[in-house]
Amino acid sequence: MIELIGLELWGHHGVEDAEREAGQRFLFDVMLQAGDTAQVTDRLEDTVDYREVVAVVREISDSRRFRLLEALAGAVADALMERFPVRSAMV
Repeated sequence: MIELIGLELWGHHGVEDAEREAGQRFLFDVMLQAGDTAQVTDRLEDTVDYREVVAVVREISDSRRFRLLEALAGAVADALMERFPVRSAMV
């Protein structure tokens, strides 16, 4: 399990127009269920590099303005599942 807890990013999301215009701080907790290979090999190449995970979360958050946190979290989880060899992603 790979966990990133309390990843803080600035975003322009929210139901109210003012929230999306002014922007605000968002905290992300990301949990990924990766494969077991890295436990044996101890090689970065065999796991998910958390720096790349942070880059994906930032990319999705910056790419558009979401009204609902559920939509933002779902888009991030979908992108993580598409880009990394993980069995599950929870945001």
